[in-house]
Amino acid sequence: MTTPQDLSPHGLAELRQRYRLERERRVRPDGAAQYRDADAEFGYYAADPYTTGPDEREPVRDTVDVAVIGGGFGGILAGAHTRRQGVERIRIVERGGDFGGTWYWNRYPGVHCDIESHVYLPMLDETGYVPEWKYAPGDEIRRHAVRIARKSGLYADALFSTGVTSLTWDEASGTWIVATDRGDAFRATYVINATGTLTDPKLPGIPGIEDFKGHTFHTSRWDYGYTGGTPEGGMTGLADKRVGIVGTGATGIQVIPMLAEDAAHLYVFQRTPSTVDVRANRRTTAQDVGADDEGWARRRRENYLRIVSGEHAERDLVADRWTESAGLLEKLLPSFRREGDREAFEAVYEAADAAKMNELRARVDRTVTDPETARKLKPWYRYACKRPTFSDLYYPAFNRDDVTLVDTADTHGIERVTEHGVTVGGVTYELDCLIFATGFNVGTSGVLSGKLPVHGRDGVQLLERWARRGPRTLHGFTTSGFPNLIQMGSLQNASSVNFTHILDEQAVHAAALIAAAEAGDALIEPSPEAEDAWIAVLAEGAPDHEWFHAECTPGYYNREGRGRPNGPSAYPHGAVAFHELLGRWRDESMGEVLRARTGPSRARAARPPHRPHEH
Repeated sequence: MTTPQDLSPHGLAELRQRYRLERERRVRPDGAAQYRDADAEFGYYAADPYTTGPDEREPVRDTVDVAVIGGGFGGILAGAHTRRQGVERIRIVERGGDFGGTWYWNRYPGVHCDIESHVYLPMLDETGYVPEWKYAPGDEIRRHAVRIARKSGLYADALFSTGVTSLTWDEASGTWIVATDRGDAFRATYVINATGTLTDPKLPGIPGIEDFKGHTFHTSRWDYGYTGGTPEGGMTGLADKRVGIVGTGATGIQVIPMLAEDAAHLYVFQRTPSTVDVRANRRTTAQDVGADDEGWARRRRENYLRIVSGEHAERDLVADRWTESAGLLEKLLPSFRREGDREAFEAVYEAADAAKMNELRARVDRTVTDPETARKLKPWYRYACKRPTFSDLYYPAFNRDDVTLVDTADTHGIERVTEHGVTVGGVTYELDCLIFATGFNVGTSGVLSGKLPVHGRDGVQLLERWARRGPRTLHGFTTSGFPNLIQMGSLQNASSVNFTHILDEQAVHAAALIAAAEAGDALIEPSPEAEDAWIAVLAEGAPDHEWFHAECTPGYYNREGRGRPNGPSAYPHGAVAFHELLGRWRDESMGEVLRARTGPSRARAARPPHRPHEH
């Protein structure tokens, strides 16, 4: 068997074979279909436990300048930057009861961000806030989202506990009709879709899940009424409970140590172990991060982006395990452009990858006292196959007598749920409570999933248009035939592990597009030729990573083992280059997407004298 020190060609060959065998233990023929949405009969898993219910109100029938769909950081930043351009009436429509998005929903015990708070939290320079921790707890992040929203005046026209059900372009008035699940049908000159990728919980499609008679919920809708306690712990309601948790990804890594402290007995159902690196969280001061210098947060954030994108930086300002292992992200982010002999690069890359994974597996042996439990917790795949996780509390939790690790790899997951527990390998583990830490439907916003139909000119449906030739955009933001509709997200632009930085740059761009259209009394709409040119840019430089992800253990990165096809899905030269490209385009070529209005010139909607929904 390959040892942690064996990086010889023979050792690497053995390691590849081990990775293949471990992958086959976990891959399922149903792929992503093994999960189900939290809707219809399972809709209660997606209900909002953090608000007493939607306030009663009459349906809204007014007109606003900008409608923003989604109240997470994407929507908040879009609203904030658009407000700074002088736009008055900005309405954010959010399904949750307040701003925050992912951080509104994720309030489970132990929740923290795994990106350093001083680069993750946006608009620190603008708000004058300095995070209290190197890795911020969820509540600090949520409070910062609210801080930006308040400072930008985004509560005035916001609609909370409200979901957008359709967008329809009205050619005669040059506005979008925005319909919601609360009977609203208001108009907006511009629509920014910022529905995000981490809001819709997903559930495993385990047979019998509806039969369980105990208590159950999803981690993104934590039931403190049942467990007691707070995100800091103290779940006294679990003191006499047998608790099972399904999922050992980024959420499970954080919540499992907290449950271990408070439950009578905890059963952890694991299909694939995560990589768990050192966290080393600590309180920070303004002096620690140089916050007494103007522009400190922007410089720190740009420095971090350069390093995790494979760009040169004179100094690593963040200096954590993300930046230390940045080179291993080459197969995850289309950023690292390698010159020279590809075969030689791959050999060096594989050896570095193996060394890192051996280090992580050795950490398990050093920490977990039971050899059999340690064996099950070791990750056997390449570093970029799954999102890395970080914790100093996770592995020690398995040294407790009241924590049992149940490995489900040989049965490709849990076999079934019964009225009283969970069955794996013919053994039923009786439970009082079953918690799903199974994450979100990543990458499928309302528009892309079809749950939010968008009808543009002549009633053409956006997904039907894209079904013929694939998604067609300019820079990932705008599409021909859908005037004044701006998309935010990861489609056909750039990405990074620090996605709030990406969203901030996207919000700047969206606000600039609207400002230019306002100045010229024009519509925002690219030509089909501009879309074709952008698709060609994406396709020409697309990296060949399909083979890598096809060999990975199943997860959402590779569509549960189905692979991650090459194609024009992202800007191939990384986020740093993409942001520079957008800046040049705004300076030199923005007029290319401005179209003369065919209807009457637009008069800006007046703000009503009252300020509804103020929090």
